[in-house]
Amino acid sequence: MSPFDQPYLYILVAGALVSDCWRWLGALVAGQLREDSELLEWVRAVAGALIAGVIARLILFPNGALAETELWLRVLAAGVGFTGFLLIKRSVLAGVLLAEAVLLIGLLGSGF
Repeated sequence: MSPFDQPYLYILVAGALVSDCWRWLGALVAGQLREDSELLEWVRAVAGALIAGVIARLILFPNGALAETELWLRVLAAGVGFTGFLLIKRSVLAGVLLAEAVLLIGLLGSGF
């Protein structure tokens, strides 16, 4: 069997190389950055904007099983999850679990 007969191996290796080079570069540079540097503040802002964009897309244009839910239920779940996150010591796990509970209760209540 020729190595050219295994395209998934090439995809895996290429994906790992591209991803890992940035991880190593980040590990090398991270030790030299100050916590309050403008670059790190910009990176945090971009990361927050990306997360907000993904969440907005999941709420407004869902796919898969989430697309079967009503918009009001997705918005309610996001609001309850965010409120739980803020109230329970900024716990991401608490926010996610509360949002999932609201979705499940809403789906069960609607006879899904």
